[in-house]
Amino acid sequence: MRPVPEQSDIAASYRDHAAMMADSPCFAEWAARTAEDPEVLAVLATLPTEKQQANLVFAAARWHGVPAPGPYAGLRAALLGPDQQAILDTVRTRRTQTNEVGRLTALTPALATLGEGPFALVELGTSAGLCLHPDGFDYDWGVGTLTGSGGPVLDCSTRGALPVPDVHPRIAARIGVDQHPLDVRSEEDMDWLLTLVWPEQEGRRARLRAAVEVARRSPAQLLGGDLFDRLEDALALAESSGAVPVVQHSAVIAYLEEPDRARFHERMSSLVAAGRCHWISLEGQTVLPRLTATGPAPSSPHPFCLAVDGQAVAWAHGHGRTLSWFG
Repeated sequence: MRPVPEQSDIAASYRDHAAMMADSPCFAEWAARTAEDPEVLAVLATLPTEKQQANLVFAAARWHGVPAPGPYAGLRAALLGPDQQAILDTVRTRRTQTNEVGRLTALTPALATLGEGPFALVELGTSAGLCLHPDGFDYDWGVGTLTGSGGPVLDCSTRGALPVPDVHPRIAARIGVDQHPLDVRSEEDMDWLLTLVWPEQEGRRARLRAAVEVARRSPAQLLGGDLFDRLEDALALAESSGAVPVVQHSAVIAYLEEPDRARFHERMSSLVAAGRCHWISLEGQTVLPRLTATGPAPSSPHPFCLAVDGQAVAWAHGHGRTLSWFG
């Protein structure tokens, strides 16, 4: 049985995911086996294209009791058995909103280049707002540390003349924008966040739990809606605080279509030029190519580009494990 063209596209996507999920042997196997399974591919083909991604499907299966780490047979039985509809309903209603606080190892030194604050942070695609707490963590960059927050330690391997902050930034306001924000005070929302962490990554899971506790001590103000529609509202709140507004985002703009990425670049550039805010961006190297072009050639195949006010300053791992500073 040859797969129909749409199934072929899904299969190709899952083969790509199998390579990208090397950090999770379980998910890497699930993705590779799914790509070769016409019956499961037919089920996935009933989902909207944006809902066919492996991260979301696998998390939904785990949400409904499929053990992971565990054999592919368990996933297959769930997707083809009586739990199929419940899993697909979860896929349709939930999103991959991984709130990776490890990215603060890049965002925090970028913020330090703007001074000590006080800052009014606005985060786009904020999920539960965990990355709005750069002052709630200690940091070990290898070449220097920042301690005294009382929170957990985030570590990162670095190269280049990293501007290690002397003190934690002063944050006067924490404002997030997300189409479907998650509430750190909701056990169900936080359980979903934990489910999105890949199997075998117990360190990330423990760090996420600790980050939730940090955020619960000073929950961010979250605005629901499209980032284009709510950016002005968020900036107005930031400005009303009397602190310096800083708009940040990480691994978010990739979810926009190409024309909207260009539109977003223009919007942020105009806001910076007008003195309305600073802009810190951490996105894949092909997402905002005009930002990437302001830096040297990437140092690894899949780096994220860290930029401040439209100027690239570093290459970073997508989860903050490494940082190569050239700014």
